[in-house]
Amino acid sequence: MSVSDTTDSVATRTLDQAIAAVRSGPQGPRIPAVFDFGGTVVHGFTPDSTVQRLLRRGSRADLTASLVNTIRGSRAEGEYERFLQRAMHLWAGHPESELADLGARLFRDTIHAHLYPEAWQLIRAHEAAGHTLVLASCLSTFQVLPAATELGVPNVLATRMTVSEGVLTGHVEGKPLWRNGKADAVRRFAAEHDLDLARGYAYADAAPDIPLLDLVAHPTAVNPGPRMEMRAVEQDWPVLCFRPRDAAGARDIARTAAGFAALLGGAMAGVATAAATRDRRRMVDSMITHAASGTLGATGVRMRITGAEYAHAPRPAVFVFNHQSQFDMVVLAAVLGAGFTGIVKKEVTSNPVFGPLLRFAGATFIDRSDASGTRAALAPVVETLRTGLSIVIAPEGTRSLTPRVGPFKKGAFHIAAQAGVPVIPVVIRNAGEIAWRNSAIVRGGAVDVAVLPPIEVSDWNPADMSAEVERVRQLFVTTLLDWPVPDERHVHPVRGLAGP
Repeated sequence: MSVSDTTDSVATRTLDQAIAAVRSGPQGPRIPAVFDFGGTVVHGFTPDSTVQRLLRRGSRADLTASLVNTIRGSRAEGEYERFLQRAMHLWAGHPESELADLGARLFRDTIHAHLYPEAWQLIRAHEAAGHTLVLASCLSTFQVLPAATELGVPNVLATRMTVSEGVLTGHVEGKPLWRNGKADAVRRFAAEHDLDLARGYAYADAAPDIPLLDLVAHPTAVNPGPRMEMRAVEQDWPVLCFRPRDAAGARDIARTAAGFAALLGGAMAGVATAAATRDRRRMVDSMITHAASGTLGATGVRMRITGAEYAHAPRPAVFVFNHQSQFDMVVLAAVLGAGFTGIVKKEVTSNPVFGPLLRFAGATFIDRSDASGTRAALAPVVETLRTGLSIVIAPEGTRSLTPRVGPFKKGAFHIAAQAGVPVIPVVIRNAGEIAWRNSAIVRGGAVDVAVLPPIEVSDWNPADMSAEVERVRQLFVTTLLDWPVPDERHVHPVRGLAGP
C-alpha cells in the first residue's frame, strides 16, 4: 500500500473532535498526556545549508543554529545521530547557564512563533481534565524547557547533557530520548508518579515515536510522516493535522500597509468630523470609531462578538482584557465604540502610530518598573471613572507569547472598587494570530470577542482580593477553552482585502 493510498483510510479528526474526546474520556491526575515536541507542538525550522554552516563556523551563531535549526519533526535515519554529535562537540566547554539563557532568549525571539495554536488548545483541554502534562523530546532541555514553561507543561523529559562544575562536558547523561529511549523515559516517569498509561494519551508525528504511541490507550498521530501515517492506518489511530504559522508574505505586507493608512486616515477623518464642536471628548470618540472601522475594513479582519450588550451598558466601567498583540487596540475600539480611555505601559509612547493617538485620547501611561509611581499615576483614574468615562486595562500587564492567560495584577480591581463601578471582562481570541507579539504585520482572519457580564467589586476587601481576582482570571481561561457561540448579528462585515 502506498502512502497516497492511506490518505482516505486514516481516521482524521478535527481539533474540536479531539478536545471533545478528551473531555469525555478519563479524568484526573493519574492520566498522563504526553506530547512530542518537534513536529507536534512546534512545526520546526529548515536546516542550514553547508555554505551557511561554513560562513558562520566558529561564531556564536553556531550555538544559535544548533539550538534552533535542529527543532523540527520527522527525521531521516542517522540525522538525529549527526545532531547529537554536533551538539556535543559545539556545546562542550560552555557553561550550562549560557545554553539555558540562549535557549530562553531564542524562544522569546523566534521559536514561540512556530508553536502550533492547535497544540496550545489541546494542552489546555488536557489541563482542564486534570491530566498530568508531559512534554517529551529527543532534543535538549535548552530547547524544550522554555516552550514547556510558556505552555504551562510542568513535566519535561528531554535528552540531558552531563555537566561538571557548571560546564558542559560534551557527553550525554544517560540514554538519549530517541526511539525506544523516549518510550522508556515515559514509562519510568509514569511508574515514578503512579500514572496509568493504560488510560493515557500521547501525541507524536514521526516513525521514531511509534514506541511512544504504543504505550498509551489514546494515541494520536499529529501531522504524520509516511511511516507514521501507515502505522496509524494499521492501528486505527486518529490523526490530527495542525497548520504551521506561515511567515508574512507580500499579501500580508500589503494588508498591513493598507491597515496603517486606514488607521491614520480614519483617525484624522474622525477628528475633522467632530472638530466643529470643539469638544475634545467628541473628537476622541469620533477618532476611535473611524480609525477602528477603517482599519478592519482595509485589512479584511473579521470580528465575531458575543455579549455585545455588555460592551455598552453599564457605563462607566473598568474593562479588563487579555493582551496578545498590538491589534488588541483596534479590536477594543471596535467593540467598545466610544466613551472610554486606556491605561497602557509607558513604552507605548515611543510607538509612532499608537503613541500619539493614545496621548490625544487621554490615556494614562504607567511605568511598570516603578510601583510607587504607578500608584500615583492611577490615582486620577478614579476621578476619570466618576466623570462617566470608562477605562480599559490589561491586568496581565504585558502581552503573552501564546494565548496563555498570565497572572492578573490587582490595580484595575482596586480602581473599580474605589470608583464604585463594575469590572467587565473582555475575552479576546485569535488577535495573537492576526498580529504576532512584537510584530507589526497584520495577517488576515477573524478575531473572536466575548464580553462577559459585569462583576460588582464594591464589596471586595481591598486588603485581600487575591481569590476574587483569580476567579476573574479563571473566567478568561474557561472562556478561551470553551468558547460561546457568537451572535451573528454582531459579525463585523469584511471590506477591502479579503482574509486568506
